[in-house]
Amino acid sequence: VQLQASGGGLVQAGGSLRLSCAASVSIRSIAIMGWYRQAPGKQRELVATITSGGYTVQADSVKGRFTISRDNAENTVYLQMNSLKSEDTAVYYCKADYVLGNYWGKGTLVTVSS
Repeated sequence: VQLQASGGGLVQAGGSLRLSCAASVSIRSIAIMGWYRQAPGKQRELVATITSGGYTVQADSVKGRFTISRDNAENTVYLQMNSLKSEDTAVYYCKADYVLGNYWGKGTLVTVSS
């Protein structure tokens, strides 16, 4: 399974970005897909996950601001990020919990300027 994350960039505080994670396999076959992030000097942390059935979980720090969704036809998972804060600055990674194992994509950098 290959995951290609994109959509990161530089944005001002209060702005929005949408990240995309394109999978090389049908995401219908992937139990859980998620977004994680790692800020400089910090451990990687969960941002949001979505199951094959559409059940979502978000970290408390992003609830009400970030939304995870999936497009099965495009084999892509999205992370819509609104009301961005400087503390959201991190490298964002996509992860797939697949039957054959867990897979990570290369990260995409999100920088929020205050």
